[in-house]
Amino acid sequence: MSFGSNRPTFKPTPYGYTRRSRGIPRWLLLLITGIVLGAGGVLFLQRSYGPQRLTVEQSEQLRMDLNTASLENQRLATESKTLHQGIKEAQGAQQDDAAKIEQLRKRAADMEAGVASLLAAIPPDPRGSNPGIRYTDMQIQPDGLHYQVLLIQEPAKDQTDVGNLRGEVKLVGIGSYPNGNTAYVSLGSQPLDMGRYVVVQGQTELPKAYRLRQVTVQVMAEGSDKIIATRTVRATAGR
Repeated sequence: MSFGSNRPTFKPTPYGYTRRSRGIPRWLLLLITGIVLGAGGVLFLQRSYGPQRLTVEQSEQLRMDLNTASLENQRLATESKTLHQGIKEAQGAQQDDAAKIEQLRKRAADMEAGVASLLAAIPPDPRGSNPGIRYTDMQIQPDGLHYQVLLIQEPAKDQTDVGNLRGEVKLVGIGSYPNGNTAYVSLGSQPLDMGRYVVVQGQTELPKAYRLRQVTVQVMAEGSDKIIATRTVRATAGR
């Protein structure tokens, strides 16, 4: 009599298998976990360091700012075009002015050469002074004496230019009153500021009943009473 069971005892063999309950694979859990962590990290970085999303008000303000900037850019472009056009016109005007100035310079040079020829043709001062009193015109009119005096400076030897001369031109009348007495009368003076030449002209009243016959022209340098040029000429009745 035996106390044990007669059923054979199960022993797994290397080629056998047992049925077990199937769960989620470990690799899938790791994949899902990685995706969740990656998405969370992206959201965290975007919120922490990424650009902030604009509100409706901010978007509207940005649109208005862009429109304003566009209008300002158009305005500046128009002003730039106008400015360039103005510069172009100014350059053209400058070229025209330069051409006119060159023409005037040539004309002035021609006139200067002509004046030099005329000055050389005028008879010299009889006294040989420098400046020389080269021409005078003394006319007695009802309202007084009308006069013109041409003074010319000659350059020094081996020179072409002359220095500026400042001083005074005085007129002294020589005549008489009805009693027959000769009288010297001051007829006034004018300041002198000349280079190569100058024409001193003007008009002055004569004393009542004074009969003017001659006029003496006297030239004095600035700061001195010394007469550096003088000439006496006849006064004639005006035509």
